[in-house]
Amino acid sequence: MDPKIKNHDLESPLILVESGGVHGISTNQTDFFAEVKKLLALAGPLILVNFLIFALQVISLMFVGHLGELALSGTSMATSFASVTGFSLLNGMAGALDTFCGQSYGAKQYRMLGIHMQRAIIVLLLVCIPLACIWANTGNILAFAGQDPEISSEAEIYARFMIPSIFAVALLHCQIRFLQAQNNVFPMMFTTGITTLLHLVACWLLVFRSGLGSKGAALASSVSYWINALFLAVYIRLSPSCKMSWTGFSKEAFHDVWNFLRLAIPSAVMTCLEIWSFEMMVLLSGLLPNPKLETSVLSISLNTCSMIYMMPLGLGAAISTRISNELGAGRPYEARLAACTGLLVVLTEGVLASTTIILGRKVWGYCYSTEEKVVRYVAEMLLLLAGSHILEGIQTVLSGTARGCGWQNIGAIINLGAYYLLGIPSGILLAFGYHVGGKGLWMGIIVALTAQASVLAIITVRTDWEKEAKKAADRVFGTMIPTEVAE
Repeated sequence: MDPKIKNHDLESPLILVESGGVHGISTNQTDFFAEVKKLLALAGPLILVNFLIFALQVISLMFVGHLGELALSGTSMATSFASVTGFSLLNGMAGALDTFCGQSYGAKQYRMLGIHMQRAIIVLLLVCIPLACIWANTGNILAFAGQDPEISSEAEIYARFMIPSIFAVALLHCQIRFLQAQNNVFPMMFTTGITTLLHLVACWLLVFRSGLGSKGAALASSVSYWINALFLAVYIRLSPSCKMSWTGFSKEAFHDVWNFLRLAIPSAVMTCLEIWSFEMMVLLSGLLPNPKLETSVLSISLNTCSMIYMMPLGLGAAISTRISNELGAGRPYEARLAACTGLLVVLTEGVLASTTIILGRKVWGYCYSTEEKVVRYVAEMLLLLAGSHILEGIQTVLSGTARGCGWQNIGAIINLGAYYLLGIPSGILLAFGYHVGGKGLWMGIIVALTAQASVLAIITVRTDWEKEAKKAADRVFGTMIPTEVAE
């Protein structure tokens, strides 16, 4: 017998797969509805958590909006810069824990979850140091990129006061993945809800009462991120539900860092390439005729897209957890069922959300502007956004499947081709070559989403799930130290 599985019971992933226990099982209605229930129980709280974290930046912008146009412009620029150069990178790197923690939990190697989280925290905190240096020079970077000097200077002030938040966000993403892998999502919902309420108070005190202005909003964001991270740290340390997965700090976290980076780096590339393409679309809109109208409408569209994206984002995270858990447990049939169920659920959500967008497209623009030309243009853009939301939901669930299986390398290559070889060139051609304007840029994104979803779907359909379960077993037991495997 393989020494890696010696002394493990019949629930060892490798034994289950090799025993052929999954053959002869057919999907039935009971299995499907049971999977839907598990999926929604995970996705519901995660959707709310994502929305509340997204709301922190929106709340800060709302308070700064009362300080004047320059403060709002600088804060908006700094927020976008922080997302592109920091938050998206950390979120992507933490995505490696979807694979490591999820599969370890499924394999009942609970102690390894804490080791994986510590290893991720060490790596991400080290990455935060050069990112902090970049944020400290935000003004010079933006000015070099051709942005307005006054707005760049204001953005640098905001970004510098945001620097403490980057370290908190690194901790937060690792903690969220750690708890998510254990299907322990309600504490995150609770702590994030409290944090959002406290953020409202912190913004009021630091923006208006203290006289710090936009600097106060940045400081309030940093404080709120740290409060959320500390809440979760206390919960992980004291909660009985984490007793087996968190056994304290260990020097083992410094071992096998390269194995973590082999997934973390492509995971970051996979995430960043997608997020950067949307930000690039807004920047390109500034080069179009009537740039104020184009930029305003695309910003409104992107904000709306980000808001409704919280639903498929939560579903994608839930799918990643379900698939990694089942593969780690050596249940390839259940992993395949989770992938199929996730697609059906996100398609249903996409159709309902897109229908709502289409029905409300003529009035939604009034939430942002009273100018009729802006409202009419927003209504036209929302028709495209409705179609892109369905595609984005599909690719998000399929990307969750990729993270659950450990396909981050493949996902990075697909995103590079879909967005930068197809999507963005198509958008530029339509917007500038065929003079379609901002709608042409969004059509380019639709091209990218279509390509991304199609290739991921083909890979998922052709997946040998039993082989993936064996890979999960090798990954789980291969990252354990020899003394622990022999126990």
